[in-house]
Amino acid sequence: MLTYSFENRGSDSLYEYLYKQIKSDILEFRLAPNEKLPSKRSLAKHLNISVITVEGAYSQLLAEGYIYSQPKSGYYVSALNTTTANASEHTHRESTENAAEIFADFVGAHSEKNAFPFNTWAKLMRETMSDSTEKLMVRSPSAGVWELREAIAEHLRSFRGMDVRPEQIVVGAGTEYLYGLIIQLLGRDRCYAIEDPGYGKISRIYKSNEVECAFIPMDAQGIDPVALEKSCADILHISPSHHFPSGTVTPISRRYELLSWACSSPRKYIIEDDYDSEFRLLGKPIPPLKSIDVLGKVIYMNTFSKTLSSTIRISYMVLPEALMAEYSKRLSFYSCTVSNFDQYTLAAFIRSGQLEKHINRMRSLYRSRRDSLINSIRSQEKFPLVEIKEEDAGLHFLLRLQTELPDEEIVRRCSEAGLRVSCLSEYYRNADAPSHTLLINYSSLDSERIQDAVDRLFKSIWA
Repeated sequence: MLTYSFENRGSDSLYEYLYKQIKSDILEFRLAPNEKLPSKRSLAKHLNISVITVEGAYSQLLAEGYIYSQPKSGYYVSALNTTTANASEHTHRESTENAAEIFADFVGAHSEKNAFPFNTWAKLMRETMSDSTEKLMVRSPSAGVWELREAIAEHLRSFRGMDVRPEQIVVGAGTEYLYGLIIQLLGRDRCYAIEDPGYGKISRIYKSNEVECAFIPMDAQGIDPVALEKSCADILHISPSHHFPSGTVTPISRRYELLSWACSSPRKYIIEDDYDSEFRLLGKPIPPLKSIDVLGKVIYMNTFSKTLSSTIRISYMVLPEALMAEYSKRLSFYSCTVSNFDQYTLAAFIRSGQLEKHINRMRSLYRSRRDSLINSIRSQEKFPLVEIKEEDAGLHFLLRLQTELPDEEIVRRCSEAGLRVSCLSEYYRNADAPSHTLLINYSSLDSERIQDAVDRLFKSIWA
């Protein structure tokens, strides 16, 4: 059993210290490759710490590739070569995620340089610097400049059916920053419920802010309300219009159930992450949960990183009026983390109709890319051995495989073929993880490489 003393951990949180100790044992080969790690509960009991602390450490190690999980079996030490073992964390991440030998990336969500409207953006920025010099040099309000908040409110009204006032909107540099504000606003003494499976970074952000997290299982309609009620959670973080990674769209009946849960206590709120709703490729975008919230229980969050570029770190949240009043009273001393230049340029981009045009162009591009990818999959001889799931929900879909290969072997074989892939099982915490299902993100694929990439994928699994 792993044994560590926490007396000299310095300023590290418990989970950070445990993560560093296990990582050190892996790099120094005190833990052998493929050695099974203790279960979260047994290690927590042995070290006299919480299961959440162990879970946080294991999650970080899993995300960085130092350990891997076997569905229904547990966690194991990854086999690292000498170069990786002696490298820094930064070098390890670079070598695994940005390797030159990657032929096609089915995981990343990078923006294409040819898809960004550089000329239009540069023109609007020049006009902004010419016509708004005085406003550019005035310190932005904590929640963002009025012109951008007003433009966002109008955009939400026109395209998302949300009747919100600019005064309710807070602009920030990335959703991670806004999550931190929400935690300060709602309090660290509350339990935050997260979807299981789900996007791992969300739980890491919450845990780094030292708040308790509860992982709630999903069913075919979204978050399980019975499990949610049993969890005693106060805050629910969900993506009901396009769940990641399953692609599930929460139906209206379940949405009202969740709103009813939120209304059962003044301490309860729902954080709605509407991260890529603009790119639903069949029919109209799903109306957000916020649009049916009449009692002020939903905090709506979205970002321009998906619609414009992954490097444009401009996000926003819409707070219920009561929470906005609390924000103004307690947190308005913070400076807005987005520059005035970017805020005024984005406001002009939205007001001139360029955002709508850009979204329409990107929808057309992604639809063409998705159709090409699916057609390539259907052209394969082994196509009867796969099932495509949720291909209309957003920028990724699931590919279920009929194979006896374990998920780790699938990932390894694809990596040898120059393909970066991830399995659905990697995103599960406590719920039973389905195996043999790939998460296929096509937003970063080179259209000219799609056929070859699909050929490599199928050969990797059924060669």
